[in-house]
Amino acid sequence: MKVFPVAMSLISSNISGLTIMAVPADIYRYGANYIWTLISILITSLGCIYIYMPVFLKLQLVSIYEYLEMRFDRKIRTFASILFTIQVLLFNSMVIYLPALAFSHVTGLHVHMIAPVVCTICVFYTTIGGLKAVVWSDTLQMSSIYFCLFMVFALGISVTGGFSQIINESYDGHRLDVLDFDLDPTNRNGFWAIVIGASAYWMVDISIHQGTMQRLMAVPTIDDSKKVVFLLCIGTMIIRAFSTLTGIMIYAKYSKCDPISSGQVTRSDQILPYFVMDVGGQIPGLPGLFIAGIFSGALSSLSTALNTLSATFYTDFISKWMPPTITEKKKSNILKLIVIVVGTICTALVFVLEKLDGILEVVVSFGGITSGSLVGIFTLGILFPSGFLFNLWIILGNKWYKYKGLIKDIQKPFSVENCTMIVNTTLNFVDEATEEPFVMYRITFWYYTFFGTVVVVGVGLAISLFTQTNDHHVNSDLLSPLIKRLLPKQEEVLPTQRPLLN
Repeated sequence: MKVFPVAMSLISSNISGLTIMAVPADIYRYGANYIWTLISILITSLGCIYIYMPVFLKLQLVSIYEYLEMRFDRKIRTFASILFTIQVLLFNSMVIYLPALAFSHVTGLHVHMIAPVVCTICVFYTTIGGLKAVVWSDTLQMSSIYFCLFMVFALGISVTGGFSQIINESYDGHRLDVLDFDLDPTNRNGFWAIVIGASAYWMVDISIHQGTMQRLMAVPTIDDSKKVVFLLCIGTMIIRAFSTLTGIMIYAKYSKCDPISSGQVTRSDQILPYFVMDVGGQIPGLPGLFIAGIFSGALSSLSTALNTLSATFYTDFISKWMPPTITEKKKSNILKLIVIVVGTICTALVFVLEKLDGILEVVVSFGGITSGSLVGIFTLGILFPSGFLFNLWIILGNKWYKYKGLIKDIQKPFSVENCTMIVNTTLNFVDEATEEPFVMYRITFWYYTFFGTVVVVGVGLAISLFTQTNDHHVNSDLLSPLIKRLLPKQEEVLPTQRPLLN
């Protein structure tokens, strides 16, 4: 396949309703520190090109989790595939929920009615068309996503008094206090927390994601693969920059009358749909175009994940039980069934997600349960020739104390001084804690994946140090080119227990 459609497909797959809706809502509440994730995208892209991608492209594996069996053993491969399955189920449920929430706000239909329709549409064209249908539909949907973002931004500029007014209002409201270089790991908006944490988190989506590698293998040469990653980096940075600007633009519009405090919206994640309906609801077709952009991002991410998970799940769990003579038609039917089952589970999880607020934090937090372990396992194999439970413990502890009101993220100030409606506010008082929650529970969600990675790599290296034998060698094809250059010549090409797949 050509470089451009593959790159557009990857960009579209990495830009879901999370980026379009949840990011502006988070910036509206906590400030524009999210802009530092642009550095994280660059770091992650470089890591993909120079560390992870060369290994996977050389091996040409159907499932990248086959690498773990070649490098370690079958148990590690199975464990990683289970983590990936959990990750896809959690993330896809959020991908379905956000456009359903936007559609609900615009039309008044209940989320429970919309979510199954979103999933059904995506399951249909994923099962019928396969990877090529996903890539080309992603490319078309990408144009809709860009149009949606630019439309919302242009509309905001026109109703807020211009770009200078947006900057002034945001500065006065402390939304531009981004130069926070505090090293405190409990600081939600610190530069280091966002850059380091987001780099580790997105390493899963870009460098060791089955869907990404599927597409990078679809272009003719490794140079083309590098071009795809370069375009992915640029396109993703542009969209995330626009999402950041959209967040401060919405704040500038409502700096004197916060819709959340005044009761006009019940959830912070509704702030973008509310803004579109408030300033552009009278323009014929505008709400529909906005919804189209949100749905495009959701369908793109969802179709990629369904296609990827079906192939991975079949290869890692089902294929070993199938007879060697199985026909392609039967295999195709099994893959379609997997897509349908996964889509159904993701839709069911929407009923749980609607109880949560602040979807950006929820996505990164629960993604950290699995992402840290996945990054750690692959990094251990690719970079070192000779944390799942840890992360789960931290994240569940954090969510429990937040539920009890003992851990609170400090939001930026809001105002309702210019609101014309009667404001009804319910105050929830929490008894003062006799002691502060354990420091590990107060770590910002940005660090979850990073700390999980550090734990996995650290424990893995420690165990290797005490259990290694002199006759254990690693095939150099399983190592990053950066590491192969450091190995002694006599150790560069040595046999593994099983042949590499070509």
